[in-house]
Amino acid sequence: MTLVNDEDFSDMYITPRGEAFVWSKQTPFGLKPILFEDYAQFFSEVEKRYNGEPSYLIIYRGYNYRVERTLSLYGIQYCVRKMPRSVPDFKTLGFPPIIAKHLCSLGRATGLLLVSGSTGSGKSTTMASLLKEFLSTEGGYAFTIENPIEMPLDGIYRCPSGDFGLCKQTSATGGQWEEGLKSALRSAPRYILLGEIRTPDVACLALQAAMSGHLILSTIHANSVPDAVNALVKYAGAGSISEDMAYELVSGSLLGCIHQVLGGVPKKLRVSSLFTNPDVTKPDQTRNIIKSGKLNFATVMEQQNIRMLNGKPLFADI
Repeated sequence: MTLVNDEDFSDMYITPRGEAFVWSKQTPFGLKPILFEDYAQFFSEVEKRYNGEPSYLIIYRGYNYRVERTLSLYGIQYCVRKMPRSVPDFKTLGFPPIIAKHLCSLGRATGLLLVSGSTGSGKSTTMASLLKEFLSTEGGYAFTIENPIEMPLDGIYRCPSGDFGLCKQTSATGGQWEEGLKSALRSAPRYILLGEIRTPDVACLALQAAMSGHLILSTIHANSVPDAVNALVKYAGAGSISEDMAYELVSGSLLGCIHQVLGGVPKKLRVSSLFTNPDVTKPDQTRNIIKSGKLNFATVMEQQNIRMLNGKPLFADI
């Protein structure tokens, strides 16, 4: 038996009977039961740190774990995700070099960068790693709103130029995402990391912030790039603005959307992407498609992919 912190796993599932399971690594989805020397102490922390929120953070012997607590037919069950002790460098995540290069070039842009995928696809890691890249190369002030806080981003970053980046992490306790975002805007950040877009009000505020000179990074649950953009429009259109205005806001603020999947044995990252021209004054096919309300991106995504594969810049002026 090993200690919880020493075992290599991403998610641990704990049944109402207290049994622990992790991915078997033999098949894409199969699980195996597992025993730990310190499981009793670890499980005690999981139960003791519950704060009334379905998602919460525990710190166990120097490691952060995000806990999802749910009530099942036979009692309380948990999904516990082990978080990295440090934010990995973006270039080590396995992104295709052509996509990674373009994403890293957006540190001085404004707008919304959206990372989509299913639960467990690495969205939060991608978002945090990209923010770390921007802070370490461009500097500036970053404000995060998360529930719970996951990756250790808080602190000071030294840039090659000698300038500095600064990150402040905050928690949207009680589900108060809107208040957290309003607070962030009052502190004049260069970057805002918003853990997830999942309500109409948050979608509207994120889009408005992206239109007003900030670089917003956020995640959304979706099965593809078109589904992600459509979900963003639907969230915004269900809020305080009309659906027509939602299409207008998304077309004007979206900087890019990444959809990622972790699959196979061992798990590998698969990525699809859609980008808009960072210069909103220039003609842009993607923005026009969004504005039309007919979200058929197949052709433009293929064209962008071919340009990147051929080593050509996506947009001639950047």
